[in-house]
Amino acid sequence: KCVRTLTSSGQMILGDACTGSAIRTITSGQEQQINQIALNPAGTMLYTAAGNTVRIWEMNRIQPLGKLVGHIGPVMCLTVSRTPSNHDLVITGSKDHYVKMFEIADGMLGNISPTHNFEPPHYDGIECLAIQGDVLFSGSRDNGIKKWDLEQQELIQQIPNAHKDWICALGYVPGRPMLLSACRGGMVKVWNTDNFTPVGEIRGHDSPINAICTNSRHIFTASSDLT
Repeated sequence: KCVRTLTSSGQMILGDACTGSAIRTITSGQEQQINQIALNPAGTMLYTAAGNTVRIWEMNRIQPLGKLVGHIGPVMCLTVSRTPSNHDLVITGSKDHYVKMFEIADGMLGNISPTHNFEPPHYDGIECLAIQGDVLFSGSRDNGIKKWDLEQQELIQQIPNAHKDWICALGYVPGRPMLLSACRGGMVKVWNTDNFTPVGEIRGHDSPINAICTNSRHIFTASSDLT
């Protein structure tokens, strides 16, 4: 059962606040839609994207610690990895067209500004991110995919019209140098991550694909067509 409800404004409510069984209810006027959540690799921090910011939650005490700030549009996606110095590395993508990077050191509180803003930005909002090692891919409503070097903090390569519609999901094929991309038009494409060349494509749905994941044998897609 639901034991706690965490809100976009930083409230922690005992019980399920949506059923009326909670100790107190959510004041809807103070809240915003939560677009994505992600745990850090250690499972000790939860990052929640709502509005133009990302809230940090400490999981041992279930308390908000601070916010990642700097975007001027809603944060639509985020991903979390670790730096060589064992800090959380949070990458965010926003409707403001920008991808931003935040390095979260132990004990950081309050409003935290980005460590780096990736340039040049996309021509429209960012819908999805995928990270593997020092390489980051970003997919956008501008139909393009960008490949970034996280260590050098620079653009490596880009495909302006990777799809004919918004790119809504990205994912890696385990154990292979392959990236999956899926779009609002229902197409799935496979790319070689080394040289960023197309490997193949398939129509997965007739409606937008909202999420994609894979194991070594199968690709799984989630769509607005209810399948």
